[in-house]
Amino acid sequence: MTNRLSAAGLFLCTLCGALLMAGCTRTAETAPPMMAAPVKVAKATKRNVPVSLTAIGTGEAYSTVSIRSQVNGELQAVHFTQGDFVTKGELLFSIDPRPFQAAVAQAEGSLAKDKAQLDLDNTQADRYQKLFDAGVSPREQFDQAKASAAAQAAAVQADEAALQAAKLQLQYCSINSPIDGRTGALGATPGNLVTQGGQQALVVIDQVTPLYIDFAVPEQYLASIKKFMDKGRLAVSAIPYGDTASDTGYLTFLDNSVDNATGTIKLKGTFPNSNRRLWPGQFSTVTLQLSEDENATVVPSAAIQSGQSGDYIYVVKSDSTVEQRTVKAVRTIGADTVIAGGVEPGETVVTDGQLRLLPGIKVDISAAAAN
Repeated sequence: MTNRLSAAGLFLCTLCGALLMAGCTRTAETAPPMMAAPVKVAKATKRNVPVSLTAIGTGEAYSTVSIRSQVNGELQAVHFTQGDFVTKGELLFSIDPRPFQAAVAQAEGSLAKDKAQLDLDNTQADRYQKLFDAGVSPREQFDQAKASAAAQAAAVQADEAALQAAKLQLQYCSINSPIDGRTGALGATPGNLVTQGGQQALVVIDQVTPLYIDFAVPEQYLASIKKFMDKGRLAVSAIPYGDTASDTGYLTFLDNSVDNATGTIKLKGTFPNSNRRLWPGQFSTVTLQLSEDENATVVPSAAIQSGQSGDYIYVVKSDSTVEQRTVKAVRTIGADTVIAGGVEPGETVVTDGQLRLLPGIKVDISAAAAN
């Protein structure tokens, strides 16, 4: 009886072992293969990259003129609409000219009168000179006649100056634009009395073609800026706030001192602004190009990851596995980053999906591209 029980137990143990072995074999045979991680990639490239500084700048009118009256009078007409662009020499305002026309006529009359008197005095002086030369007239009469003629000549000269002043006052009744530019808000309307040199300007004109953009950079870049300025003109680009296209100008001003309060140096770029996209007071993103790095290695900024040992990149090898490499980011230009070492131009780097990766794991580029 004992032998039969032992035999039965042995049989059961053998059967259980066989079933377990069969289950393990079946599990191993049906286990799915490891899936390749879907990633997005890009190529590392070699190209010339500008060395530049970026700052926020504000537009400044190339010149600003406040138009004020140079005479007292009634403003008769405004010959433009506020906000218009005006050209140099264009008529802007007309002031009642009648009082000044009368002053010119009066000056002309005084000049004509004194000229007639001068002719008479010169004639008498000539007559007394002949009489004096003939010994008929005393010298005293001749000297008096000559002095009267000289005094009258001075009076004529004063009259001519008064006439020129009166004509100049009359010219001031027509106010013309001294520059090309855009007008601001009107400070007076027709019918108002304007005064000479009044505190409120009749209008302010800003010249916007060309136009300045003011910006500041940290003083640590001062030496580099001066070095590259000595080699030639430095290009400056500006992208107005809310826009995407950039305008190009040149650095034309470097301030003569560093602002101790902010630790920055003020710069100014001049832009042709022929399309009038840039505007006084408008904010712009300004880029000052100092030089150019030739044959720099560039990768998308999204490819660079940060770890405890520094920055690194996943590189896709020919067998579709990835390799982690340490890199040094030099600087960022837009969506790209210049790196020093670690990756060669033409190699494929992972730009998306790095969280799924470990060194040596396979990747699937087509699956990510399809998504």
